[in-house]
Amino acid sequence: MNVGHEITQLVEEIRRLGSKNDQGKIMVTFGVLFSDDRCANIFEALVGTLKAAKKKKVVSFEAELLLQGVHDNVEITLLQE
Repeated sequence: MNVGHEITQLVEEIRRLGSKNDQGKIMVTFGVLFSDDRCANIFEALVGTLKAAKKKKVVSFEAELLLQGVHDNVEITLLQE
């Protein structure tokens, strides 16, 4: 699948599952995104899509690599609407 298309889908899912933070940016935790059934069906490699989106400055998150359980509370912030 096309990386650009997956990033577009990721943005849609973050909007669907997320909420606005203090700065007015939409954010969601990795655990919410990872455990969502719809996301599980869309993304074969959610972590890879997140990493590509971070590299393109579409999202931001603190961790270098996200792992289920360990990083469930890491906030993923949408930088581009």
